[in-house]
Amino acid sequence: MDSQTAERSAQLPQLAEPRNPGMDLDLDWVAAVQANTSAIERRCATLPGRRSVKKDHQAAWLLKAISLIDLTTLSGDDTEGRVRRLCAKARQPVSAGLLRRLGMEGLTTGAVCVYHDMIPTAVKALEGTGIPVAAVSTGFPAGLSPFHLRVAEIEESVKDGAEEIDIVITRRHVLQGNWQALYDEMKAFRQACGDAHVKAILATGELGSLRNVARASLVCMMAGADFIKTSTGKESVNATLPVSLVMIRAIRDYYDRTGYRVGYKPAGGISKAKDALVYLALMKDELGDRWLQPDLFRFGASSLLGDIERQLEHHVTGAYSAGYRHSMG
Repeated sequence: MDSQTAERSAQLPQLAEPRNPGMDLDLDWVAAVQANTSAIERRCATLPGRRSVKKDHQAAWLLKAISLIDLTTLSGDDTEGRVRRLCAKARQPVSAGLLRRLGMEGLTTGAVCVYHDMIPTAVKALEGTGIPVAAVSTGFPAGLSPFHLRVAEIEESVKDGAEEIDIVITRRHVLQGNWQALYDEMKAFRQACGDAHVKAILATGELGSLRNVARASLVCMMAGADFIKTSTGKESVNATLPVSLVMIRAIRDYYDRTGYRVGYKPAGGISKAKDALVYLALMKDELGDRWLQPDLFRFGASSLLGDIERQLEHHVTGAYSAGYRHSMG
């Protein structure tokens, strides 16, 4: 991707990709899925060195990354004021002067992600922008509340205006190899979402193996997930390149088999601009340019935006600014 192509693509609206309708659970396909851990780790270890971009090209890719961020606040001390400030940052993620000099006026983040109670505040703050509100649901982050309450929580969030729902799966279904239970759960969550898109959070740091990650990814897609997402951000291990490679290749296999594109969202631990560049390179290498649009790729992050803004300011001015100048609010 050259710099002009990346700049143009960062401004494109979300494309009208047909939603993944899901399919019947294919246990033979699931059982056949394996993961060669040593080969996966070797591939990921070489990626940062082989996919380095500099100067105008780097700035273009970082602008693209901004358009893919789910700007997120998921703290117990969230307030309406904090959410309004976050939404203002989503609308104007980089200073107007910088965007003007870069020729990228109007750039926004991909979405704003909040707890259920903050949906009305976020919806009002983003009115007229086209930026969707995403809500975490189903007993986030552990997903251990009663099943009927998890389904009801989805329905309430959709009713309050969330256009995307980030659900958490029951990890024990994966750890016990109970793929039918995981499929049925995911299918019920997808149905409760209605027209809202559903992102299935696998909590990959708690699934025990890369093979489990691959199989859980596939089962969630079979049940109709629009996105598969690595983590809640609350686990001890969140998004990693090996996990990402496994999930991305599961997405590619599903597309090859069904013709439906499913999105990918790494979340947790991605806080540096250089990390975002590596993830973008991985997506481009494995899935191609179509997966570099907001309807198929998101970063679950907030601090990432601050570092990207610092790098862009350095690109334009030649000097780094202090981190506090790029606060999330």
